[in-house]
Amino acid sequence: MPQRHPDDYENVPRPVVGIGNDYPSSFELAEHSHRRGQFLYAARGVVAVSTPFGAWVAPAERAVWIPAGTPHSVRMVGAVQTRSVLVAPSASAALAERCRVVAVSPLLRQLLVEAAEVPAEYDERGRDGLVMDLLVAEICRAPVIPILVPFPRLPALAKRCHRFLENPRVGETIDEWSGDLAMNRRRFTRLFRRETGMSFSEWRQQACLSVALPRLAAGESVTAIALDLGYDAPGNFATMFKRVLGMPPSRYRQPLSASS
Repeated sequence: MPQRHPDDYENVPRPVVGIGNDYPSSFELAEHSHRRGQFLYAARGVVAVSTPFGAWVAPAERAVWIPAGTPHSVRMVGAVQTRSVLVAPSASAALAERCRVVAVSPLLRQLLVEAAEVPAEYDERGRDGLVMDLLVAEICRAPVIPILVPFPRLPALAKRCHRFLENPRVGETIDEWSGDLAMNRRRFTRLFRRETGMSFSEWRQQACLSVALPRLAAGESVTAIALDLGYDAPGNFATMFKRVLGMPPSRYRQPLSASS
């Protein structure tokens, strides 16, 4: 299938356009934006999306919705095969106004694969138009997955959050962070929730998950990841993982050869 690049389809006179691309391991797309919303799904591999507002990771059976005009960069974990759609604002009114990770059902997956094969200027009243209509309807009803790492707008706090993502440790405390920012504990907790919409412990957990998921998809061991994140034992990490995502971390782990 020929590569399709989003910028080439901004002005196509159709509300929904399917695209598919293959990327080598560790490939990165620099920050950019589209006039259309993008529903980004990795049929193989994992995509990590970063925006000025937060970070989202889409492992197996997940996809990221990126609203129109949102600046974002994308990092590929392993060799990645994307099957995604660009949705014009006129067709995305029912979709979220913020980035989110959603579950991809077997039906939605097949529709995404099919959409990548549909001609850009398809017959809107024919079979291809029906495929695209059903695709948007399935995206609208897809369950939201709680993988979200919002970034604060306050520069000093945002810098501290980015530093944590570079070396996440589940044992870091409010007192450590408030001390770094020269704030008392009460002021810090109020500011953190106001800036991120989450408590510090919720954000810390989500940040650890966002780092763990690509490593699991790349084939790293659950034990190594758990210890690197500062968990006393792999079982504690696995319990948290299953509580938040509904399945054990081994479900996401792929053999190293799968991404080569």
